[in-house]
Amino acid sequence: MTKQKLLYQTIYTQKAEPSNTSSQEPIPRKQNNHNKLIHYSGFKHQIFLISLLFVGLIYSPTVQAQLLSENTIENFQKQAKRPKLPRNGAPTGRRRAGAGRNPECPSSLTRLTALVPGNQGKSFLASTVADYPTFWFYVPELPKTITKAEFVLQTQDGRQVQNVYRKPLTLSGKPGIISVTPPAKPQYSLKANQTYHWYFHIYCGDTQATSDNFYVDGFMQKQVLTQTLNNQLKTAKPREYLAFSANNIWYDALTNLGQLRRANPQNAMINQDWVNLLNVLGLQDFAKEPIVEHYNLE
Repeated sequence: MTKQKLLYQTIYTQKAEPSNTSSQEPIPRKQNNHNKLIHYSGFKHQIFLISLLFVGLIYSPTVQAQLLSENTIENFQKQAKRPKLPRNGAPTGRRRAGAGRNPECPSSLTRLTALVPGNQGKSFLASTVADYPTFWFYVPELPKTITKAEFVLQTQDGRQVQNVYRKPLTLSGKPGIISVTPPAKPQYSLKANQTYHWYFHIYCGDTQATSDNFYVDGFMQKQVLTQTLNNQLKTAKPREYLAFSANNIWYDALTNLGQLRRANPQNAMINQDWVNLLNVLGLQDFAKEPIVEHYNLE
């Protein structure tokens, strides 16, 4: 007999026995009815416990993360086609650097590429929920004399452009993928629902000469972190990129996955997800490139 049934019988017996008639024998018919009630109550309780177990399993973080992972990776594979040009008038930038006008600049600089959504040489407007987002670029192999670069972040209201942040940096000389993060200071924090225009320059000579300037640029919009997305991120942790990509938050998806890949270069699952993500963004040519440097700007 189970403990649960024994508990129900004990409670029933305490309630059924009159205080002054303990010597009387119970009436068989009523006892049978009471036994049926006990078994029925125990059965209902078992059904209730099974239901709770099932609901708890469905809504457990482990199961949710597994379902989110499977669905998102499947979406990666299904969305292998490059995204189409936006039709709603959203701004576009330069995802791949064009040819400079200085013949002394190496042709390899034209391979400078921003790792953002786009189509061929154009970059598309994409979103972030980060106050201080990270930007990712592919830097080709360059002569040792070319080390000067610059990152610029601007706001644009009509024709009025204002620099939020502008900082030169020195390249390490290693070819591969780099990431750049502006300083986490209040004056550089992104504002919700604001669109930003960023540039990444590499100079092969005079930083003031446009002919020596190779650059990529793009547009970013800061979105508010909703409670729904926040719950999804907690469920997917540490693979938050699954939730970010499912919600088209591409800057943060790339950052989370890129950081995991750099910290776990031998992890087959993370490496495959990185390949899948870059395929979705139309950047499959860079999927095997190493992540060589992160720049925390001051």
